Amino acid sequence: MRLRKTLWVDPVRPFTFVPVLRMLLCIALAATLYGCENSGTTQADVAKLTVWAHAGQESERATLQAQASRFNNTHPDLEIQLTLIPEGSYNAQVQAAAVAGELPDILELDGPFLYAYAWQGHLRPLDDLLSDALRADLLPSIIQQGLYQDRLWSVAVFDSGLGLYADRAKLLQAGIRIPTLENPWKEDEFEEILQRLARQDPDGQVLDLKLNYAGEWYTYGLSPLIQSAGGDLIDRRGYASADGVLNGPQTVAMMTTLQNWIQDNRIDPNIDDAAFVTHRVALAVGGHWNYRRYHASLGNDLLLLPLPDFGRGSKTGQGSWCWAVTAGSRQTKAASRFLTFLLDSDEVLSMTNANGAVPATRSAISRSPLYRPGGPLHLFVKQLEGGHAVPRPRTPAYPLITAEFQQVLDRIRSGGDVRATLDKAVQAIDREIEDNRSYPTILPSHEP
Repeated sequence: MRLRKTLWVDPVRPFTFVPVLRMLLCIALAATLYGCENSGTTQADVAKLTVWAHAGQESERATLQAQASRFNNTHPDLEIQLTLIPEGSYNAQVQAAAVAGELPDILELDGPFLYAYAWQGHLRPLDDLLSDALRADLLPSIIQQGLYQDRLWSVAVFDSGLGLYADRAKLLQAGIRIPTLENPWKEDEFEEILQRLARQDPDGQVLDLKLNYAGEWYTYGLSPLIQSAGGDLIDRRGYASADGVLNGPQTVAMMTTLQNWIQDNRIDPNIDDAAFVTHRVALAVGGHWNYRRYHASLGNDLLLLPLPDFGRGSKTGQGSWCWAVTAGSRQTKAASRFLTFLLDSDEVLSMTNANGAVPATRSAISRSPLYRPGGPLHLFVKQLEGGHAVPRPRTPAYPLITAEFQQVLDRIRSGGDVRATLDKAVQAIDREIEDNRSYPTILPSHEP
């Protein structure tokens, strides 16, 4: 009904607007309560669960929104209130909310940034919120990413895949063998391969390291080369120092090799992000997200190979966005129900079909044409299950570690002295750890 501004007034009993409005509100309230009573659920019965997530690619956003709607439709006593925050400002907004004590019930975090929030007391462990059957279905890399101080703080519905994409035709033309995870290319063999490919390439640039990505890619995509050589970003025995590891002989040797590849003109700068799809290079280090575009360009000539073995076996990166429950949430049972819903095989496949990532559960993998045994991306699963994947350092110092490593790569690309550059990064990382007293164990007051 639409109320007009001009109202009829009885000369004997003047009309007043407020009583009429009160009457209408009472009628509406009575109807609402009657409807809720007859549906079996009242407004007071519906619990609200606030959820924050990053606004990633459109397909991921649409999938998550659809998942929230499906959950709400099948759980009338619980309402998911989903908020999507732009990825570029996501971490800053979450940090501000944490300081202000205004975090939601469930929070999405980029995997390696999880540990700072756990140590600061902003999260609660998930150990008692996931069933044993569900945990047993998860890939070991999902558990690895979520562990900090022997507690599980996060769970993800997908993991990432990293490998070496290759142009089969170019390899065959150069007489190069196709490696396997069990028998990857060794360091000397890989150096010979680069030279052989360069001899049949007009500009000699045969390898794409995605240096156009920069940022977190440097740590995720290139630190496995260091770990394969026996180095690392930090000493993982206590995470108390990077000295002797990040600037140790194995890391110095691998970073020198990388600098030599650049200076010897073996690396395509890939400014247009098209080095591989336009057949300028035969090899490209890349992730699961590259597969669809690469396959569309190369078809059956596309190969997915393990990264070379530089002395300690072929290694790969792992980890991606994950879900955590905040310490201040009073809806832990509801949070458990929503996380369990997201990890149902149908929902896992819904998300991984949208973003192309590795499904987080073995039951979902078995139904995935891309990732099940015999699928074109099954190598990613074998790496994650077989101990080849190395999580980024599980320490609250990680944000500084990755920032320093990114600067190391930039300086080395520009011809900087490798050992001096690594020494400078070690000093900054160790100072950060010392300033935080080596990040002592989470205080009991931070427990739920």
